[in-house]
Amino acid sequence: MCAAMSAMAQVTDWHSHAIPDSYRELVARHGSLLDEGFPLPRWSAEAHLQLMDEAGIETSVLTLPAPHPYWGDIEETKREVRRLNEEMAEITNDQSPITNHKLAFCATLPLPDVDAAIAEARYAMDSLGAVGVKLATNVYGQYLGDSVLDPLMQFLSDRHAVVILHPHKPTPVNAQVMQQTPLAMQEYLSETTRAVCNMLSRNVLARYPNMRVIVPHAGAFLPIAIPRMRSLYPVMKQNGLVGEIDFEANIASLWFDLAGSPSDETVQALLTLTTRDHLLYGSDYPYVAPQVIKNNMERMKSYMKPSAISSQSSDGLIIRIAEIEVHKKYLNEYLAAAHEVGATSVKEEEGVICIFPMQVKDKPTTIRIVEIYRDEAAYQSHLQTPHFLAYKQGTLHMVESLRLVPVDALAPEAMPLIFEKLK
Repeated sequence: MCAAMSAMAQVTDWHSHAIPDSYRELVARHGSLLDEGFPLPRWSAEAHLQLMDEAGIETSVLTLPAPHPYWGDIEETKREVRRLNEEMAEITNDQSPITNHKLAFCATLPLPDVDAAIAEARYAMDSLGAVGVKLATNVYGQYLGDSVLDPLMQFLSDRHAVVILHPHKPTPVNAQVMQQTPLAMQEYLSETTRAVCNMLSRNVLARYPNMRVIVPHAGAFLPIAIPRMRSLYPVMKQNGLVGEIDFEANIASLWFDLAGSPSDETVQALLTLTTRDHLLYGSDYPYVAPQVIKNNMERMKSYMKPSAISSQSSDGLIIRIAEIEVHKKYLNEYLAAAHEVGATSVKEEEGVICIFPMQVKDKPTTIRIVEIYRDEAAYQSHLQTPHFLAYKQGTLHMVESLRLVPVDALAPEAMPLIFEKLK
């Protein structure tokens, strides 16, 4: 991820916000400008594109910030959410043809009405071009993981949707809880942890496995919370306090953005839960100043080097087959990206022996990629290269499903002969 930032090319920002004037006016009309403890920053598409140009960000995926546009009148919420999503579509489509940067968006949903949320998600992805949806950790007390949200989770899984999570003010809560420590400094991390743990405790991500859920702020407190959940799980299940939890299957659906300037220690802790290819860049613009964003990229560059976060090498070839299903509307774009990353990796990386993408003839959206690496160190190094990270981040919304199949070579001694014959 951060290697891609250092190369200043083809970075996708998965954590940035649009704050159009119409949203600000709506929030002000309801007296909620300070609901999250601090004012909404000023934002414009022009300023955002300028920041992207200066920081080397190719694509920014925009979401609305907190507060969620619900004040007790669900009809108003449905109406305002539809208007805001259509405005986001206009913003992301109305870009100068001379710019090298792109804006995309994930749709807001009119929760707490689940049926309306499903209808809006379908409309936003099918008609407005949304790359996914944004879900608040809670909508005035309706927390992620609640069984009432299961139909929405089923729909998003069926659609292989990208789901961006974002913390919102906990509800209900005693206002004194956040009087001493501002919301963004601590409670946002608690909110994110609470929401994801709620989903894990009900096995939501394992039951609806095709969502790609992006967790903000480097995983919040999850590197501490999930090991505790694992350790207490047997006794909790024995006493009927939780049901079946498949931790591995749940965690496999999680991706993590690095918004919030995480330290080396934070990233190392996060990598106890996930792998580097599940880390995504996030700027948190406009809540973070442009100069800070540019400075943070340079800092991240240093602690994402192998010397700072190392993987132990192992002898022997690493061989696997990636089985990929691609959304039809993105097929040509995906094929170009797969061709580029395969050719660049083999050409530029000594430890990459083969990355060979193939398209199934009678099912063109089905892709198979044969990958061979000299050893574990070469594989881990590949995961940090700018071209791989640009491919991984840039195609996340194009992929319906991905399955990595590790395999063993039955006749590794024949491999040199295979490549010798290709000369």
